[in-house]
Amino acid sequence: MDYMIRAIDKKQTFRLFMVKSTNTVEEARKFHNTTPTASAALGRTLTAGLMMGYMMKNEKDRLTININGGGPLGTILAVTDNSGHVKGYVDNPGVDLPLKPNGKLDVGGAVGTDGKVTVMMDLGLREPYVGSTDIVTGEIGEDIAMYYWLSEQQNSAVALGVLVDIDYSIKSSGGFIVQTLPFIDDEDLEKLESKLNNLKSVSEYFDNDDDVEEIAKSVFEEFDIEITDRIPVEFRCECSEERMEQALISIGKDDLKQIIEEDEEIETVCHFCNKKYLFRGEKLENIIKYIEGQ
Repeated sequence: MDYMIRAIDKKQTFRLFMVKSTNTVEEARKFHNTTPTASAALGRTLTAGLMMGYMMKNEKDRLTININGGGPLGTILAVTDNSGHVKGYVDNPGVDLPLKPNGKLDVGGAVGTDGKVTVMMDLGLREPYVGSTDIVTGEIGEDIAMYYWLSEQQNSAVALGVLVDIDYSIKSSGGFIVQTLPFIDDEDLEKLESKLNNLKSVSEYFDNDDDVEEIAKSVFEEFDIEITDRIPVEFRCECSEERMEQALISIGKDDLKQIIEEDEEIETVCHFCNKKYLFRGEKLENIIKYIEGQ
């Protein structure tokens, strides 16, 4: 089961969010039929989104990450809440690049570095909060960390990893976000930085049956970690025929009639899960009647 924890160092020097997202990313891969490189890019974004959403306070809060570095993948989008639900897609899921010289997937090359990370938080206020920073490496983790530093003045380390198996399925996926707290002293900061600078490949930590709590305490063994919360996570799309009807209504009567005259039916596809909805005959007539009655 995929799940996520919130933790704090008992000396209150840093807080930690960590998630195992293997099944969640595998669901996304199956929905979008992504190549290994696209799987890694989308998986890292979904994993980061889960933890970023977890930081929000209210059940109805929503967070959207939009990453577009001008590379062949196009836009990567993830939408999440504070309850462990995430959905997302990549514009061009069939893009794949040769491995880097070190044998790793070239996520940075596929994402590109000529663009921005944009984070939108809908917190139930009149206007959503929107922050945007330049992409640094295209590797996702460093770019999210830079977003936190420049947009929220929060010193963060973001570690994300997706390991793709030989059959293209997701072998392991997970990550963590560490954020220092105001009262951290120089000695603890140096110890934390040393630990973060000497991590092994992130996906290796999650390529086993270890509990997330065990992984957290193992990675940060020099610190006294207290787990304060734990929730399950999953890929969840709320698309429905009713929502697609609303999308068709927004097209307007004249344009809708023209489409019906030309094709006699309309097929809509959800960006997030690729589910298809077919509207024809009476269903379309009822939509037209509804628009006319407004």
